[in-house]
Amino acid sequence: MPSESMPHFEYQYLSLLREVWEHGDERHDRTGVGTRSLFGPVMRFSLADDAVPLLTTKRVAWKTAAREMLWFLTGDTNIRELVRQKVHIWTDWPLDRYRRETGEKIDRDAFEARVLDDDAFAERWGDLGPVYGKQWVGWDTYEPAGEGLFRRGTPINQIARLVDDIRRNPTSRRLLFTGWNVAELDGMALPPCHMTYQYHVAGGRLSGILWQRSCDLGLGFAFNAFSAAMLLRMLAQQCDLEPGELVWSAGDAHVYLNHEHLVHEQLARAPRGQPVLRITRKPASIFDYRIEDFEVTGYDPHPHIAAPVAV
Repeated sequence: MPSESMPHFEYQYLSLLREVWEHGDERHDRTGVGTRSLFGPVMRFSLADDAVPLLTTKRVAWKTAAREMLWFLTGDTNIRELVRQKVHIWTDWPLDRYRRETGEKIDRDAFEARVLDDDAFAERWGDLGPVYGKQWVGWDTYEPAGEGLFRRGTPINQIARLVDDIRRNPTSRRLLFTGWNVAELDGMALPPCHMTYQYHVAGGRLSGILWQRSCDLGLGFAFNAFSAAMLLRMLAQQCDLEPGELVWSAGDAHVYLNHEHLVHEQLARAPRGQPVLRITRKPASIFDYRIEDFEVTGYDPHPHIAAPVAV
């Protein structure tokens, strides 16, 4: 349990949430909703003793975040498999595109049902473009094909390369991967927000830093922090290391103006308990984990706080 000398990990998040809401620069944004924003905050979370930065001042659907991370590692970029698992967090973007381009006023449930039932519909409307997973495990390369032409080469699996590098060269300063492929940003439903991950080995422990170009503190942060900690734990297990520390940092850390109720309600709550994340088996590779391999205990959060997603 946290003590006076070691306060609950969540207080640094609540402090940042308050700082952004009370002192952030109010700005227009791409979504038209408007935000309050601060630039460059940093937080640090110990992952020792299976600790995990899973927010307790509101219920976080950690299995949804875990399913999303496992989906990224498959390289899939279509929402169909997520929808099969009842994960809806990526549906709003293709749904919005479908409504705009067809004019059909279809609700989310009907759209997802068509994605599941109709192969051609799923292929056309369920695809998100070359988002996270594509860049993580299938970054495109090109090679000369004569007379100024190029042909597609062997894709780069950044995650497989990262695991190999941690094992072979743990003191390297190149233990990282990124989703920010400049050439393909325009084809993505949403350019990567949690875009660059870097790792550091010392004393038999693996630590990591996640840099986000953009972080929605009201909704996105809870998933981003948990997922980054989960991935670090997976990498540590695969490389026979202990988990160390997760460092989280952001460029634009913001709160949407229509999340005022969320901010006030969450800040009125006190963190409670110490969530623990355990991995129940060690698969053959980083790509062989299943949702059943992850177990969270000691999690007794306050109730969920509903808030709209800005698309």
